[in-house]
Amino acid sequence: MTVIDCEGRSLREVNGAIRRAIAGGETEILVRHPGARHNLAVAILEGVRITIDGPVGYYCGGMSDGVRLEIRGSAGWGVAECLMSGTVVVEGNAGNGAAASIRGGTVAIRGHAGARAGIAMKGGQLLIGGDCGYMTGFMMQRGRIVVCGNAGPAVADSMYEGVIYVGGEIAALGNDAVVAEASADELADLRAVLTQHGIRGPGRFRKIVSGRKLWNYDKKELDVWRAAF
Repeated sequence: MTVIDCEGRSLREVNGAIRRAIAGGETEILVRHPGARHNLAVAILEGVRITIDGPVGYYCGGMSDGVRLEIRGSAGWGVAECLMSGTVVVEGNAGNGAAASIRGGTVAIRGHAGARAGIAMKGGQLLIGGDCGYMTGFMMQRGRIVVCGNAGPAVADSMYEGVIYVGGEIAALGNDAVVAEASADELADLRAVLTQHGIRGPGRFRKIVSGRKLWNYDKKELDVWRAAF
């Protein structure tokens, strides 16, 4: 294992050290004293395991493909944004825009997530052990979001083919979002995935899907579109 200490180093130096370790064939990297720096461990395109021992700032792990990243602390805005594949685990809470626009992989937040979690997701899954803020899943195209706690207002607003499961209270559904019945197989799979990532799920979940009224523009439903925008 390669150990990289952030103390006294710039962000460029830290990320450079991570890339040199990977280029040298290292498969496990421990990053110490991150000091909530922004943009740590971004654009990692190998299946290397990176552990960051402390809190991180904005966009940690973003634009990565295959990374196995664990953050032993909380994360700022945009953690794992545009993840292609791999796994990003946040032991604490995450700021706004967690897992935005991911195309694959798993982002697991064991604490709470801020507003707009999982917006514009195109695949993959986002697991949230606690509550999430407003507009979670906004314009989500594909993938799965699992919220073990409560969901803020406008959840699943303008969602397309994504699916959101909420274990707690739903403050308000977003435009064109409806509650559907989850099958026993779906619920069993949810519990297995949560257990795999160290998240204790609730006893029940409600499933949210698109009502499909906004999938195609129709002048006859102009009032629906005005309400959405």
